[in-house]
Amino acid sequence: MNTIIHKNPKTLFDPTPFAFSHAATNSVAGKYVFISGQSGGEDLKHSLSKDFRTQVQYSLKNLETVLADDGLGVGDVLKITILIVDHDQEKLKIWTEEMHKTWKNNKFPASTLIPVPRLALDDMLIEVDAIAFKKNITD
Repeated sequence: MNTIIHKNPKTLFDPTPFAFSHAATNSVAGKYVFISGQSGGEDLKHSLSKDFRTQVQYSLKNLETVLADDGLGVGDVLKITILIVDHDQEKLKIWTEEMHKTWKNNKFPASTLIPVPRLALDDMLIEVDAIAFKKNITD
C-alpha cells in the first residue's frame, strides 16, 4: 500500500506533464531512506554510454535497484534531485519521457533539476538522488 501523498495545489500549474509534483509527504509512521546519487553506470565496472538517454535509463534503473534493496519502489520516493551536465531543452525532454515511463501512474515525487558543468567522473552525464519513505510494518 502506497503511503505517499502527492500535492499539487490547484492555484499552481499542473506539473504532471513535466514529471514532478509540487510536494510529496507521507501519511503514516515509518522511516526515510536517503539514496545517494545514481549515475547511468551500466554494470559493475560502471560503464557509461556516451548517449544521454541511455544514461538516464540506467540512472533510473539503478535508483530502482537501490529502492528494491530496501523493499521499496519508485512510488515510495518523496523527492528526487537531478544533476544534468550541459542541460538543455532536448535533455529535459528525454528526462521527462523517461520519468513518465518509470512513474507510470503519474504520481511523481517532488523534484529539483540542477544544470551542472560536470559530475564526479568525466563521462557522467546525469546523476539522480532520492529521498524515499518506508512505512512501519506494524501500520
